[in-house]
Amino acid sequence: MSGLSGSGRGRGGWSEPERMIAEARKAFFVMFGFVAFVWLVQLANYAGDYALSRDYGVVSGDSGTLPHLLTAPFLHWNWAHLESNSGPLFVFGFLAAYRGVVRFLGLSLVVAVCSGLAIWFFERGGADTVGASGLVFGYFGYVVVRGLFDRHLIDTLIGVVMAASFAYLLTVAVPGTPGVSWLGHLGGLTGGVAGAWLFRDRHRKPAGSARSSADAADTVTGAAPAVGSAKPTNRDALPATPTDNPRAALHKELRDMGLL
Repeated sequence: MSGLSGSGRGRGGWSEPERMIAEARKAFFVMFGFVAFVWLVQLANYAGDYALSRDYGVVSGDSGTLPHLLTAPFLHWNWAHLESNSGPLFVFGFLAAYRGVVRFLGLSLVVAVCSGLAIWFFERGGADTVGASGLVFGYFGYVVVRGLFDRHLIDTLIGVVMAASFAYLLTVAVPGTPGVSWLGHLGGLTGGVAGAWLFRDRHRKPAGSARSSADAADTVTGAAPAVGSAKPTNRDALPATPTDNPRAALHKELRDMGLL
């Protein structure tokens, strides 16, 4: 395994692997604190005979509960409800946050609002709905598609693995499971996919794009190269560099991760 070279360093003098490790460390503590906070809320909720769930849940069609879109994800109806959400919440939340905690907070807001609005608009029966499962489905959807929108190899592979491993989750995002707000799950999933699009990385450029643009500009304008810096013609073109190879992007990702 080769060491990290200076060419792989970006903003702040950090290489891509170093930046990812730093963000992953922050993501771990953020999600640990998030889950711990949800458990503390559950303790208070349990001590008050679940008055918090009754007072701060989302009720379809009740305009007074619209502000509860942001409180309902922290509340649960019983310990089993919380336990079933805690593991997936931590895992998917961590994977959603390790690319950037600030982006993750924006994503969480989008998912909570989409999940809550799906319940508020379409749920029937006036049920009081609470729970972090909408966030779980949102983070899951985000992790699965993020790599496609960002064109990031590692995130794409993570998305494929998560989709293959947890595809069964989608069975509770469709009608038919009693006592489960499938609308909240579907709304959260939709919010996660929308968040992946909204918060996609707009600054990533294919390797060698800057050089290609410069070459194209010279070709269009017909400008002659400066003396002493003539570019080779087709007859004496330089050998192809690694960035000209179709697999260059893959190699670059693996080098940035320290795998080459």
